Amino acid sequence: MADQHPGKPRKLRTSVKGPLMFSAFWAVAAFVAVLVFASGGSARAPRFDLAFTAAGIAFIVTLVIAAMLSMSYKENAEHLGKGSGVNLSSSPKSTHGFGAPGSQNPPVPGDGADGNPER
Repeated sequence: MADQHPGKPRKLRTSVKGPLMFSAFWAVAAFVAVLVFASGGSARAPRFDLAFTAAGIAFIVTLVIAAMLSMSYKENAEHLGKGSGVNLSSSPKSTHGFGAPGSQNPPVPGDGADGNPER
């Protein structure tokens, strides 16, 4: 939302049109499915009441889910797409964990490093 410019159309992800089209598609699919399957065959009358109810529920549910997903969308920072990755090095030295330069190795009992020399 911060990258909006007046007079220019929004992207499909940030506009209202995308979630509405997505929800309308699933509402029509639910309407047709319930209309076909709820009637119970061609000898009975189609159940438009159930079809409209299912279409409304499908529209509202998918619209709420699409809105929540679009609100939680966040662009990655520019610096994350650069570089060769995390800890990808061909050098044999480890830069983290025990034994790395600057890290402290745990004291070995009896060597006097823990302040309690054993004799």
